[in-house]
Amino acid sequence: MSLNSIREVNFDGLVGLTHNYSGLAHGNVASMSHGGLVSNPKEGALQGLAKMKSLMDAGYAQGVLPPQQRPDLGALRALGFSGSNSEILAQAAKQAPQLLRAVCSASSMWTANAGTITPSVDAPDGRVHFTPANLQSSFHRYLEPKTTGRVLQAIFRDEQHFAHHPVLPATPAFSDEGAANHTRLCGEYGEPGVHLFVYGRQAFSGGRNEPKRYPARQTLEASQAVARQHGLSDAQTVFAQQHPEAIDAGVFHNDVIAVGNGPVLLYHEMAFLDEERTLDELRAKMSTPLIPIRVPMEAVSMEDAVASYLFNSQLLSNPDGTMTLVVPSECQEREAVWNTIQNFILAGNNPIGEVIVKDVKQSMRNGGGPACLRLRVVLSEAERAALTGRVLLNEALYSDLTAWVNRHYRDRLATDDLADPQLATEVLTALDELTQLLNIGSVYPFQQG
Repeated sequence: MSLNSIREVNFDGLVGLTHNYSGLAHGNVASMSHGGLVSNPKEGALQGLAKMKSLMDAGYAQGVLPPQQRPDLGALRALGFSGSNSEILAQAAKQAPQLLRAVCSASSMWTANAGTITPSVDAPDGRVHFTPANLQSSFHRYLEPKTTGRVLQAIFRDEQHFAHHPVLPATPAFSDEGAANHTRLCGEYGEPGVHLFVYGRQAFSGGRNEPKRYPARQTLEASQAVARQHGLSDAQTVFAQQHPEAIDAGVFHNDVIAVGNGPVLLYHEMAFLDEERTLDELRAKMSTPLIPIRVPMEAVSMEDAVASYLFNSQLLSNPDGTMTLVVPSECQEREAVWNTIQNFILAGNNPIGEVIVKDVKQSMRNGGGPACLRLRVVLSEAERAALTGRVLLNEALYSDLTAWVNRHYRDRLATDDLADPQLATEVLTALDELTQLLNIGSVYPFQQG
């Protein structure tokens, strides 16, 4: 297998038809502060597609993952609501409006939480390994893993190349939020890598050094379990605790305060509880020299880091050995952050030579930047050829998806609109068409009876 044939594919989640601002995510400052605003699902989906296309046009491999079926009427039925779909929606709106908002969440757009991936070059059986995240720390996201697993198995179906593992037990001890707390560091993508798993607390021997204001969503035990599922050895893994003060400042996932790519780790000084030990262990285990880029507090405050999502950026490798940083437009709106990008990151002794600014405001207001919107999957040429369906973006697929969004999405959605039975009908019609457009088969509950 040629190293040159191995590429990282960013699989972005399509923003769903029920994208709304319900402020559901405790500990996510942007989500909580924008709760109650009127959203624009069509604009959100088109913004996401525009980001995907611009990266495709720049030569990066780009994939697409479909949204979930929302509202999740099955979840409402399981919670005791009964009758027709319209009757269930009316009951929920009257008796438990927060539940209705939860089952309408479009949070699956943030596919960095879809699961954890180990490329074949690191796995002992030479296959790409997938574990969907259980997302048990919040009800609206706990609803996702079953469909996520079906989608991943539908696309990465070939058992010769792909291995799928069960979701971890949905208990606080194994709270798992997926790739948002996992970074693979390496030389070239096809070279062996070291997997940095970042956790917020220890379930069985914790109690010390835990956040006090907001919950820690990833446990050490969950990260260790995923590493075992994928066959990763001690020599391939580093487990580091996220700084509890960062979590209490609104850094609910590690990808809000650190981003890695190849040998580069761009991070805020408050990213890790034991920064020195984390870096030393990475250096000892990596076969290529680590390139750490440490952003100090005096350059970017925690408030600016969380508000701008500087570290929730995509860091992409270029053929000439340089890297491109894709940041949300909010980074330009914070002087300290923009100065740091221009005068510290781009001017530093590191491979990052370009910054690209993207408008993903519909996602950002719910607390998800460019990095949240994509799941990174390192694939060889043979593995890319083994994908099922029409999920790798090209001009024709982009055109078809844009037309699909324009046909089916609303340009205004208030939380009161979530009880509209017509919205639920619109979603099912659109998703049925989408699965045919992507050629991924029946992945949704309504398609499986």
